[in-house]
Amino acid sequence: MITNLLAKLFGTSNQRELRKLYPIVNQINSFEPNIQSLSDEELANKTKYFKEQLSQGRTLDDILPEAYAVVREAAFRKLNQRHYDVQLIGGIVLHQGKISEMKTGEGKTLTATLPLYLNALTGKGTHLVTVNDYLARRDAEWMSLIFNYLGLSVGVIQNSLSDTERKRIYKSDIIYATNNELGFDYLRDNMKFRLEDYVQRELNYAIVDEVDSILIDEARTPLIISGASDESSQLYMQADKAILTLSTSDYEIDEKQRNVQLNEAGNDKIESYFHINNLYDLENLKLLHHVNQALRAHTLFKKDVQYVVRDNEVLIVDEFTGRILPGRRYSDGLHQAIEAKEHVKIERESQTLASITLQNYFRLYNKLAGMTGTASTEAEEFHRIYNLDVVSIPTNRPMIRLDQPDLIFLSKNGKYKAIVEDVKERHKKGQPVLIGTVAVETSELLSMILRSAGVPHDVLNAKNHAREAEIVAHAGEPGRVTIATNMAGRGTDIKLTEESKQAGGLYILGTERHESRRIDNQLRGRSGRQGDPGESRFYISLEDDLIRIFAGDKIKNNMERVGMTENETIESNYISKTIERSQEKVEKYNFEIRKNLLEYDDVHNQQRTVIYNIRRKVLENENNIFDLVKDMMSDMVQDIIDFNSPKQSINQEIIEKIVNDITGRTELDSKLFESFNYQNYRNLEDLHKDLLSALVKHYESKISSIKDEKHLYMIGQANKWLILEIIDQAWKQHMLNLDHLKEGISLRGWGQKNPLIEYKREAFAMFEDMMREIKAEIVQTAFHINVEHFNEEEIERRRQLELEELNLLGPDSPEANIAISAAPENKVGRNEDCPCGSGKKYKKCCLLK
Repeated sequence: MITNLLAKLFGTSNQRELRKLYPIVNQINSFEPNIQSLSDEELANKTKYFKEQLSQGRTLDDILPEAYAVVREAAFRKLNQRHYDVQLIGGIVLHQGKISEMKTGEGKTLTATLPLYLNALTGKGTHLVTVNDYLARRDAEWMSLIFNYLGLSVGVIQNSLSDTERKRIYKSDIIYATNNELGFDYLRDNMKFRLEDYVQRELNYAIVDEVDSILIDEARTPLIISGASDESSQLYMQADKAILTLSTSDYEIDEKQRNVQLNEAGNDKIESYFHINNLYDLENLKLLHHVNQALRAHTLFKKDVQYVVRDNEVLIVDEFTGRILPGRRYSDGLHQAIEAKEHVKIERESQTLASITLQNYFRLYNKLAGMTGTASTEAEEFHRIYNLDVVSIPTNRPMIRLDQPDLIFLSKNGKYKAIVEDVKERHKKGQPVLIGTVAVETSELLSMILRSAGVPHDVLNAKNHAREAEIVAHAGEPGRVTIATNMAGRGTDIKLTEESKQAGGLYILGTERHESRRIDNQLRGRSGRQGDPGESRFYISLEDDLIRIFAGDKIKNNMERVGMTENETIESNYISKTIERSQEKVEKYNFEIRKNLLEYDDVHNQQRTVIYNIRRKVLENENNIFDLVKDMMSDMVQDIIDFNSPKQSINQEIIEKIVNDITGRTELDSKLFESFNYQNYRNLEDLHKDLLSALVKHYESKISSIKDEKHLYMIGQANKWLILEIIDQAWKQHMLNLDHLKEGISLRGWGQKNPLIEYKREAFAMFEDMMREIKAEIVQTAFHINVEHFNEEEIERRRQLELEELNLLGPDSPEANIAISAAPENKVGRNEDCPCGSGKKYKKCCLLK
């Protein structure tokens, strides 16, 4: 009550934020007469003028009003579109590093040109992040008319580009790309062996379009680059057959948590099927994993809902946009389990080579902003995870869409009958109708019912998304009926004809409530753009999954008790509030999933940052590689001292252990330390100094004995390649170890321990062990490297083949992973010396990697 009173007196926080921006809008408008009087050449030269201003110490905020006025004039001259004042407000919010919430049809694409231009003046590059390649290409081509006119370069990153093309495009002032392309380029860059092969520049400034779709919906799982493993497909088929012997009484499903597990009866049947005594014995853990995934595939994943089968392939459907997600695969063997269920070819499992969550990738940018039509419901998450505040921008024209209360039915059958009658009536009077569904199977069922009723219509879902642009282009025509499986992140407006407006505008008909209120709002937001007339209504059945799962059968039983029949309709505030509470529960649950993912990935992220920084340091200092090796020697000696003397005490026995460890690690002759007088040492610092001095002296004598500059260069290159190979292989194994650790860490909760704290503690210890092993192996290799067998061209060819394979990867998805085929077999013989120069046989060196 007090909050409402304060809001009336002083305005809401959003209103107060907007009041601060109106004076800046007035400044922009004050420049307009002068800017309009400029010739085309004078207007284009403003870019050079602004850059000079920045070089003289002025800030982007200082030049913002005039720069925005220049972009508005350029847009009018090249596109015949003039930014509205509300778009200027949106552009200021984006420049401030916040989320600009703008309704559908308010012109977010044009709004983004303002901060993109302004921030590109620094010369560090700006990124506009979209949800798919089509939108990236469309928006880049469209808006490039403005940017090119003002002398800035524009590029678009597409999936099919080579590294050479990507590197060229990343040098552009403004880049349009999908979140997945940007994230994977970052991961691939940090797997390369030359700094000049990196394609990305500094991550300076990004605007994320449909920010809720990218940073909320797609943030539950990481982007993963993976290589194929040798897992057999036989066990998947056996587990699938075993699950078919079960009945619904053999397992328990928790639809709220999307979880399923065998009960005692189910365990007995599985053990009997595989002729084993205990499914949970250690030797049966692999079988247990396959059985659990097969059970999930059969009970939680439905064809034409979570996935479709096309051309003998299982394809994931994005639950938020209804689109097919090409190239994406469920991880941890789940996709293979679904393939076994659907009797299609089972692809091999894969091992993670590199990964990052979208949360941690976008937090790498110096400044981040976003725009969408629906962000307010997730404002808390945006602030907590990304430190992004949401500002709701007023519409250019008043919103006159009529949002009708939900119509509630006893059964789905009654609901569908009423929907058909409603659609027939509106189609007859020439009003365009957009029917929103949450699953492919619902859209196809409705399509069949409407065909039977003689209502012509189009269907837009994961099975025919190729016609999306064509279907949306006609969806606003008189009497047009369109069925769409989710409209989130489609980035296209439905434009009405004058006749359609006269008939009442676009009518939005939701066939059921989505788990997220935001997705419902996105569907509604397709109607009423730019002051157009429109109407929306949701049809709810007490048999809908959302009500059934979260409210049970209680409401339906009560309605039947008071005599409600299938064909009756009610409008109930109680049921509407129940639905809203259910949606809030799901939203909070999904937020916890994302937060939990981020907390675990933060551990991974800290370690990934250390590894990537070390790799970059090696590449940046390849001409001083010997100094880096000496630093590794110092660290290795300290690690060995700390291990043998944890209490930092010193005596002859400890010193002997330390020296023996060093000679064992480096495979050097112990005579190197014969001159040491163990009894003279009183502290470990002096011991460290002398041990390091002996190692460095021996190493330098080996290097200085090489007079041939070409030979010396070869040794430096061999050191660089081997250091990176050692780091990469250790990191790959470490990620696998972390995956195994995470898989079983939840069981610690049974012992009254916090799984996250346990994970952090053990992951840190594992990382320290890995770093010790890396340093020791690098030092050992440095002393014994043999350039006679070092073949830089062969190493580079093998590495290039691997990276070319990785470039074929697409993005990850909920619980998803992507496998790649193995690189072509190397031509080096198994028993020949390895071309990397390690001095080992190929079969004992790089063949194992």
